[in-house]
Amino acid sequence: MPPLKHAARNSQQRQRDKLDAIPPPPVRLIMTTPVHLISFGFGSGLARHAPGTWGTLAAVPLFLLMSALSWPYYAGLCLLLFAFGCWATGESARLLQVSDYPGFVFDEIVGFLITAAPLVYALPYLSLSVLAWLPLAFVLFRVFDILKPWPIGWLDRQVHGGLGVMLDDGLAGVMAGAVLAFAMACAGTLGRSVVAVG
Repeated sequence: MPPLKHAARNSQQRQRDKLDAIPPPPVRLIMTTPVHLISFGFGSGLARHAPGTWGTLAAVPLFLLMSALSWPYYAGLCLLLFAFGCWATGESARLLQVSDYPGFVFDEIVGFLITAAPLVYALPYLSLSVLAWLPLAFVLFRVFDILKPWPIGWLDRQVHGGLGVMLDDGLAGVMAGAVLAFAMACAGTLGRSVVAVG
């Protein structure tokens, strides 16, 4: 492994270890403080193991609700949720006196919604069959979120505050969504929806 890449991996691991060492805040505090409740994914981020995965799972029912929107409204709502998440996680971090926290999973929720955007684009033309791609969207987002390929990992280290919490997962969502769209196009699903639009 090249020295720079090895150093970046070690830096990411040290950052994760440092975050894992932060004692968890009281559950009562999280569940009774609105900004914490949002940042912790409405409680899903309180899971002791793999809170990011649980946060992503919490995004699935929200996606099913939002999938009733037309694609432009869905995309616009994702942008609004991203901006809101920057404020909420930043405020939550300030109140808890941390820079980030593993239990902050609102970024995973928004990241998954971004990943699933191609499904919403194709849904009006292919009905519920497009939802068969939902498990792949879930797996792709988790892979990009965990591995953090460049520039996701770099942004995670360089950008701080609420924007830093949200940005790496947002970009992971964009990259995972691009792979999902490519897979759907190769399978003909997205291609047929584009033809239907035309």
